[in-house]
Amino acid sequence: MERQRLDKWLWHARVVKTRASAAALVEAGHVRINGVREKAPGHAVKIGDVLTIGLDRSVRILKVAGFSQRRGDAAAARALYDDLQNREQ
Repeated sequence: MERQRLDKWLWHARVVKTRASAAALVEAGHVRINGVREKAPGHAVKIGDVLTIGLDRSVRILKVAGFSQRRGDAAAARALYDDLQNREQ
């Protein structure tokens, strides 16, 4: 798999609890891909893309490291991205 829908990836990576909330987050304009605001939940992400995600009172910066066919546990979700915020500090 080379690409995956943005909303599906956010859900598989456990950034949000449901795929519907992932789509709502994207449609509300709270997700940037490589610095560009994306409003289409179906936009494809690829390995190496940097996502800036505005959540309730925080911002997460994640680099796409992989894809999954289904939503797994937290350890499996953690393997799908590199957290760039923790690396900087």
